[in-house]
Amino acid sequence: MIGYIHQIQSLGTVDGPGVRFTVFLKGCNLKCKCCHNPDTWELSGATEYTPEQIIEKLTNYREYFGDEGGITFSGGEPLLQSDFVYEVFQLCKEIGINTCLDTSGSVINDSVKKLLSVTDRVLLDIKYTSDSLYLDNVGCSMYSVLDFLKELQKNNIPTTLRQVIIPTLNDTKENILKLKKIKENHPCVDTVELLPFRKICQVKYDKMGISFPFSDIPEPDQKTMDFLSELL
Repeated sequence: MIGYIHQIQSLGTVDGPGVRFTVFLKGCNLKCKCCHNPDTWELSGATEYTPEQIIEKLTNYREYFGDEGGITFSGGEPLLQSDFVYEVFQLCKEIGINTCLDTSGSVINDSVKKLLSVTDRVLLDIKYTSDSLYLDNVGCSMYSVLDFLKELQKNNIPTTLRQVIIPTLNDTKENILKLKKIKENHPCVDTVELLPFRKICQVKYDKMGISFPFSDIPEPDQKTMDFLSELL
């Protein structure tokens, strides 16, 4: 079993509870116009790891995890390598390390359902609350993501909803109230995080010689972020 890895961050603090050993996988099925990691889209340039090699590196940092920390798989899209992630998470379960997925939730199949059986928490990126915005700016339907969330609810997996606030697209009261309703309809969701849209990824697009679709969209100001957070 081989996993195709973009990079590993050993002491992450924004990728789930506590201190996380975060593995960013290569490969993505979407083309989000706000994507900050275009260098993860393709498998080219990946570093290959076996599950055992990930565990060997992971355990070097275990003393930093405390009661809440552990491993997080991000991407790219980790659900595209669900068999590999399952093998790693299964080994983590055997040694008592917390497991977390950071995902778009755009894939649901038997392999993904199996992976969820060994997943302690999911960070689910709800990019928009409109199917048309999903289709135009992500490349999948919002309803496939909601189907994934239904599976999380079915399995009672603690879930954090995340949304990047992008001016002119989802920085509205209407959007936030819809996001709040999604939370209320899924008791497995215990946290909602609003993240400000940033353009620090522009340098990656320039280096790759491709255009950043949202380069002309402004970043949200703090007043807007405070107002939307208060609505939650």
